[in-house]
Amino acid sequence: MKRYLDCSATELSQMTKNDFLNSLAASEGRIIVAETIGIAQPMLGDVTNAEFTASMGADLLLLNIFDVDNPVVQGIDCEDKKEIVRRIKELTGRKVGINLEPVEQGVESSVDVSSWDRLSSGRKGTLENAIKAVEMGVDFIVLTGNPGIGVTNKAIADTLKIFKENIGDKVVLVAGKMHAAGIMSEAGENIITKSDVCEFASAGADIILMPAPGTVPGITMEYIRTLVTYAHSLKKLTLTTIGTSQEGSDTDTIKQIALMCKMTGTDLHHLGDAGYFGMALPENIFEYGKVIRGVRHTYRRMARSIKR
Repeated sequence: MKRYLDCSATELSQMTKNDFLNSLAASEGRIIVAETIGIAQPMLGDVTNAEFTASMGADLLLLNIFDVDNPVVQGIDCEDKKEIVRRIKELTGRKVGINLEPVEQGVESSVDVSSWDRLSSGRKGTLENAIKAVEMGVDFIVLTGNPGIGVTNKAIADTLKIFKENIGDKVVLVAGKMHAAGIMSEAGENIITKSDVCEFASAGADIILMPAPGTVPGITMEYIRTLVTYAHSLKKLTLTTIGTSQEGSDTDTIKQIALMCKMTGTDLHHLGDAGYFGMALPENIFEYGKVIRGVRHTYRRMARSIKR
């Protein structure tokens, strides 16, 4: 079993779910997950943001605001829209995931939602949508919430149980929140607690998602370190996330966050999609990579041909 860090596009494409998880764990905290919004105009016009983030050293690509009933990634022309995910994988040589958002009956966001972010049926965390995602070639599904959607930790855990039972052997399941997602009772340190980690792990999460230190009020390196250690004791991987538009901050800030995340012991590092709108600032993906794995592995990921 090779480290994900060292795998070629061909090797990644042949991995089973367990191979995938083991290769991530073996990379010892040096994996970058870059999030992009497919409906946004690409920063480079005719090159997708997914390709752009991959070129800057991202290891895994996460598609946000991705509707499985009407999949759109600007910069890709696919006659059959169901082939968009496979096309991105073909173009980038990376593993690709999508966000799905579980909502609880009778629960509403306490903050307004932008018109572009209103939750369509194809983005909801339903089993039907998850099955469609797997059929489209998605490698991992992230159960989380965008700003103002009103996603609770209970909704995430309940959905996880259903997904684990029905598709848990086919796709990696990631669960957690990057911010309050419109639920103010789950803001600050209440975004994720030790009991949430336990519940997500019991419900079937393979990877537990939590805010990166310094990205949410009250979320410190020490606090996240405690949760990472606990998740590891439950044999789960962790993903620290920058989901508060700080993926568009200056490089000095990004490097501080990267080093704090490294000190928590996390396995994967996420940069969100709001550098401007649609992806993190490219220089921040690059600088983050250098902090957590040095120039050698950063340049190797950038330079390795997808034909290998």
